[in-house]
Amino acid sequence: MDRNAIVKRARVLRNNPTATERVLWDRLRQRKLGGLKFRRQVPMGPYVLDFLCLRHRLVVEADGPFHDPERDAIRDAWLLMKGFRVLRFSNQEIHNSLNVVADRILAAIGELGPVPRL
Repeated sequence: MDRNAIVKRARVLRNNPTATERVLWDRLRQRKLGGLKFRRQVPMGPYVLDFLCLRHRLVVEADGPFHDPERDAIRDAWLLMKGFRVLRFSNQEIHNSLNVVADRILAAIGELGPVPRL
């Protein structure tokens, strides 16, 4: 898929979030979670990332029922090679334990620390 197609796909996904993505985005947007800046549906390489905190190089994925663990592993390995860490949460975790999900994101950020600015 070329860059323009990835960007278009990201726009479509941004304009049509799943119910789970809306719930998680409401917690992450406008620096509501620990003052962290998150973006959603971010095109990166051949992928569209659900949520990204670029300062800490942390990707947060909301995994619905149609995620393929094999493809996710390839994607996660690619992101890891680019210096990103990926946290994955099931729809059930997000809907039933949003505070736990938020705490795990904050804990991961605490472990990583910010990426130095050049």
